[in-house]
Amino acid sequence: MKKILLATGLVALMGTSAMAQQIGVSIARFDDNGLTVMRNGMTSHADTLDGVSLQVEDATDDVAKQLDQINNFVASGVDAIIVNAVDTNATEAMTAAAASAGVPLVYVNRQPINMDTLPDGQAFVASNEIESGTLKAFEICKNLRAAGKSGGATAYILMGQLSNQAAVQRTKDVEDVLGMDMCNFITVIDKQTAEWSRDKAQDLMTNWLSSGEPFDAVFANNDEMAIGAIQALKANGISMDAVQVGGVDATADALQAMKAGDLDVTVFQDLAGQGSGSIDTALKLINGEAVDKTVFIPFKLVTPDNVDEFIAN
Repeated sequence: MKKILLATGLVALMGTSAMAQQIGVSIARFDDNGLTVMRNGMTSHADTLDGVSLQVEDATDDVAKQLDQINNFVASGVDAIIVNAVDTNATEAMTAAAASAGVPLVYVNRQPINMDTLPDGQAFVASNEIESGTLKAFEICKNLRAAGKSGGATAYILMGQLSNQAAVQRTKDVEDVLGMDMCNFITVIDKQTAEWSRDKAQDLMTNWLSSGEPFDAVFANNDEMAIGAIQALKANGISMDAVQVGGVDATADALQAMKAGDLDVTVFQDLAGQGSGSIDTALKLINGEAVDKTVFIPFKLVTPDNVDEFIAN
């Protein structure tokens, strides 16, 4: 009888082990507020799923380190890998490392350069970046027209890391909107990268202000840089009523800045949704289910008129 019970227990234990699914996750950097929201979305969702565990690593903005993490995940026998790429131009080696070992891979938030040639068993979960910069730029254009600036206005663009597809696309979105007949009264004085950083954006905005050239708007590729610009503007005694400032992400800090009357426009990027979506996509790939190569989580425009809806969430 004891042998039967022991055998039954071993079968049950083996069944539990077989069902357990280990997912390796490499995040570009842990000290980014937006990516922290995404990472928390992953871990919170995984906590609700039986038998799913995550091994989450910080790539510290180091491409070589991130590739090492992926190779280590493969060597340790994970069931799938999720990557938030440090450099979206360096994803081909990551794709090859996972594909050669037959390990499903999901890119999240940042579009890989080899998107068009991803092999079976790999996918991309994010939001459509064409929407983000377009929504922001068009809203600022409308606001400037409403303020009587249609005769001519000037602006600065704060760009993210230029190795990042989102930074390139969001900047192009703004430029495309400013090329439209309705918005071509806005001229860009300068555009430079502040690498997604609040502090670097504050320093860059301070340098621009030192020129003494008047301007009407700041288009920032993300909220952190928008907040940095706001800090520089306020430190230099510039009224936030006189300048339109827009970002992307609708982070908690950005929503509070909007409530305070400092930030005019942001775009809600459901980063937590991207995080949980990447887990669900990885599990489908593990189970051999059909998955679209691109899974988009929609962007939503946030203005002072609807900001309370996003704070409540």
